[in-house]
Amino acid sequence: MGKRGRPLQAGSLASLLALPLRDLDAATIEAWAAKEAKTRPTVARLAWRLLKAFLGWCVEQPAYAAILPAVNPAKSKKAREKLGRPGVKSDALQREQLPAWFAAVRAIHNPVVAAYCQTVLLTGARPGEVLAVRWGDLNTKWKGMIIRDKVEGERVIPLTPYVAHLLATLPRRNANVFSGVRVPIVAAPNELHATACKVAGLDGLTLHGLRRSFKSLTEWLEIPAGVVAQLMGHKPSATAERHYTVRPLDLLRVHHERIEAWILEQAEVTSDAAAPTGLRVVSIT
Repeated sequence: MGKRGRPLQAGSLASLLALPLRDLDAATIEAWAAKEAKTRPTVARLAWRLLKAFLGWCVEQPAYAAILPAVNPAKSKKAREKLGRPGVKSDALQREQLPAWFAAVRAIHNPVVAAYCQTVLLTGARPGEVLAVRWGDLNTKWKGMIIRDKVEGERVIPLTPYVAHLLATLPRRNANVFSGVRVPIVAAPNELHATACKVAGLDGLTLHGLRRSFKSLTEWLEIPAGVVAQLMGHKPSATAERHYTVRPLDLLRVHHERIEAWILEQAEVTSDAAAPTGLRVVSIT
């Protein structure tokens, strides 16, 4: 049994681990793909890509090259077809769903997870990027936040008022902003978020769906596409964006704070930055 009382399940590649390398031929991998695709196709597709990379490495090593065929056996068209293609995800918050989502998420008993979920939505960053934010990545003087970017290495986005308030309320247990009581980084935020979404009547909304929501919601404000792409860490899609447009943090902040303020307004959440004790958040019912 796992830590949460759930039965442990063997990994997708477990059935292949006992086989010697010489037996990992195309037919064996195709049979494995057909079996795994019936129960967990998404996990199997990732495992297949990892297996393909591993066997490609083996072919380049003198110690293993003679054991394997010249052509990578995992590079099989039949295996790819059996695993299928990933479906297009479409989970995203609609404007009218924002009040219910914010109310449910802000009611999560773990304040670190509650702040994390709201930060994912309001920054448009990838869930893993937000989870990796450290206290040293926050610049309260210049109101910036460093995001570890899987595309460019890192990017700096504005530290908007509401997000800054959320993070300022979190305990500083270690170097990680979203830390756990007994672990370096808070555990299972996706599970608590899924539970909150059920309470709000928004079953199926994932953490990555919050990133998709950020992009979709900016359409209401007609924010320049290049600004949204820069905030989210997407590669520029046009020559002018790649070579001629340089947006400093101050210019990004103008747009980002507008996005945050509009989302909070639609969610019926108000922030009073002028309050003597700092930012105060209340829910309008």
